[in-house]
Amino acid sequence: MIIGSISEDINFEKRVAITPEIAKKYKSLGLEVYLTKDYALHLGINDKQYENEGAKIIQDTDEVIFKSNAILQMNILNDENLSKLKDNQIFIGVLNPFMNEKKLKEISSKNVKCFSLDLLPRITRAQSMDILSSQANLAGYKAVLDSFSFFQKAIPMMMTAAGTISAAKVLVVGAGVAGLQAIATAKRMGAIVFATDVRLASKEQVESLGGKFLIVEGSENLETEGGYAKEADEEFKKKQENLLKETLKKIDIVICTALIPGKKAPIIIKKDMIDVMSSGSVIYDLAASQGGNSELTKVDEVIDSNGVKIMGEKNILNKLPVSASNLYAKNLFNFISNLFDKEKKNFNINLEDEIINKTLVK
Repeated sequence: MIIGSISEDINFEKRVAITPEIAKKYKSLGLEVYLTKDYALHLGINDKQYENEGAKIIQDTDEVIFKSNAILQMNILNDENLSKLKDNQIFIGVLNPFMNEKKLKEISSKNVKCFSLDLLPRITRAQSMDILSSQANLAGYKAVLDSFSFFQKAIPMMMTAAGTISAAKVLVVGAGVAGLQAIATAKRMGAIVFATDVRLASKEQVESLGGKFLIVEGSENLETEGGYAKEADEEFKKKQENLLKETLKKIDIVICTALIPGKKAPIIIKKDMIDVMSSGSVIYDLAASQGGNSELTKVDEVIDSNGVKIMGEKNILNKLPVSASNLYAKNLFNFISNLFDKEKKNFNINLEDEIINKTLVK
């Protein structure tokens, strides 16, 4: 059985699905690995490193797609390459089925089995495959670094003979994986950190990292069975707005991370709230690609609103592609290990397996 992966457009996606270390592991499973020429050259990994681990380098993209039993990617393929997938082939990646529903239905109708790793269930057995957590960790870390680089003051408190510099105050909106990493990173750099989340269950986690949790009056735990945030009602949103508007008067940096699976990101930081922030403050919106948590966010632009800088990128992990690829490739290998029958040497799509059932795009 052959697994293949083709180069993605590095202007939009620099991460790769297979690293040399993981290519070797696929070989040990009994799988052949086919990759396109210069597959990860932009990451400083040449073809020889892959070949040393048993992978085969193919000049032609079409040949990789045609010969592979399973195609492993970071994102959904472009329309031209999607059309080349064939009957009984397997396609695995972060396919974002809520945004790509029409495309995925079309290729599923050709009897292509599509698995989207952003649909993994939150169960213990799936933790080693959890691409959302591994990638969100890096995103939360990088968002803090980038926002600090735009902030024109020191972050930690500094006491000098000339006087004292106060520590920067950071607010993290959304205390999921990205938010918790943002809290931890900001604290390590000496900031005073506040956080808010609709899930009261996150309060203990925030406080364990040294953050101060902001509780909306009369709030309840707005959490799905899978542990994700669910949409709040209008009364809660109004109370949250009032709390945040008052809090933002003293905040220097805001990191927005709030997402609702399968839906547009909720607008939490509205323009009138930004207006009360001090000039020189910074908002980094990790939810930008899904609409943004800030009303003024524009993807891949830095907006200046009365001296407050608001930014968000479509793919912040393009700035950490080596680390992100290493984690993603390991997550993907663990998923394949569960899907591949080592004795029969074929892919076993067992729908009684919750991991396989939940990730299969139907």
